[in-house]
Amino acid sequence: MFLTSRSWEKWVEYFQKLGYTCHAPAWPYHSGEPSDLRERIPEELGELKLSDLENYLDSYLRALDQPVIIGHSLGGLLVQRLVAKGLVRAGVCICPVAPNRMMSIDWGFLKNTASITNPLAGSAPYEMTPELFRENFANRMSVPAGDQAYQDYAVHESRQVLRDVMGPDGEVDVAQPHVPLLFIGAEEDGIIPASLVRRNAHAYTDERSHSEYISFSGRGHFICGEDGWEEVALVTANWLVGHVTAVRA
Repeated sequence: MFLTSRSWEKWVEYFQKLGYTCHAPAWPYHSGEPSDLRERIPEELGELKLSDLENYLDSYLRALDQPVIIGHSLGGLLVQRLVAKGLVRAGVCICPVAPNRMMSIDWGFLKNTASITNPLAGSAPYEMTPELFRENFANRMSVPAGDQAYQDYAVHESRQVLRDVMGPDGEVDVAQPHVPLLFIGAEEDGIIPASLVRRNAHAYTDERSHSEYISFSGRGHFICGEDGWEEVALVTANWLVGHVTAVRA
């Protein structure tokens, strides 16, 4: 949420150099220059639903051959939903929104969730400002670096996507067998607390399946783009070497 697929450009280049064929599909109404999307908000954006995203990615993945998928934040929840469908070989969830109405009493989590999902706002998109981006995404970055990341990647977002997380579209059967899952938390994340990511990872109970949690200290929600992102990518790549050939039990 709040980013275009361009935010994965460093990861795409990194994994391509390792020999992977990489795809970074843009969400509906998220294609184009971020500055243009911020200035002229797509008319349909406010109606975008979580099920729309899942259906789009479902179709996208079915055209591939059992790929590995990596998702950040809301994308981490989508990873879990798509893993449950048996469409992928392994999944990596980075600072993921948790399924099954898992909540945190962390103030930042509650404040941001309430602000975005505010029912009084109707279908009006949530407008991301440089100030909000620095506070919530780039809290571990310098002001110039955070502002540059906003200019390069940030867009406004549908409120409905996050609202839907609290309904059936945000549920995952964590007791069923599944392909390997890696959960990555950021200890300074002001949106998705690392404790919630750990809880999410440990919610998976099938003894024949692999679910693993690791965390990075001193990292914020923009863990995939802030200084040190290479370490996160390296840990992910090393984990995949050990698990990418695993199959569903």
